[in-house]
Amino acid sequence: MRAVREGQPIVEHPNRDKPSSKVVRVAVITLLVASAALIAVILVGGWSVRQGMTLPSLAWIAAYLVFAVYVARWNRGVLPVTAALAVIMMVFGVIAVPAWIDRDAPGFAEPALSSGLLGALTAILVAVQALLAVVAMHGFHQAWNVEVEVWPDEGPLAPPHDA
Repeated sequence: MRAVREGQPIVEHPNRDKPSSKVVRVAVITLLVASAALIAVILVGGWSVRQGMTLPSLAWIAAYLVFAVYVARWNRGVLPVTAALAVIMMVFGVIAVPAWIDRDAPGFAEPALSSGLLGALTAILVAVQALLAVVAMHGFHQAWNVEVEVWPDEGPLAPPHDA
């Protein structure tokens, strides 16, 4: 039978204290913000010649920035969604790179940024999305959500003695 304890337990998250978890969290946040910035630059730089994907691109930017806030708060639930969106954006990017590079020829309307530069930025975006998907899933497997109750009247459990 369990004894009644005085006070409230303190909830700790031991996996959040690990240096590897902190590094992965910062990496995911950085990659999300970098992805949003790259999508924004490609969107604005090619605005005059874009054919669709304007609203989805704006939604992607907003989603990545919101996800960055959630990851900064140690929310593990957005990591698989982040990885899935990164894979989808990577597929769109792989399709878009040749299209931007092919526009760098006579007879095409010139966007605000050169088509070659937009193709290169899109190729960088593809690489960033691949890295984001891998790092987000690595963070998901770190189990940031594990909680351990520690009661104030008890110290940390002592390891067993080998006598």
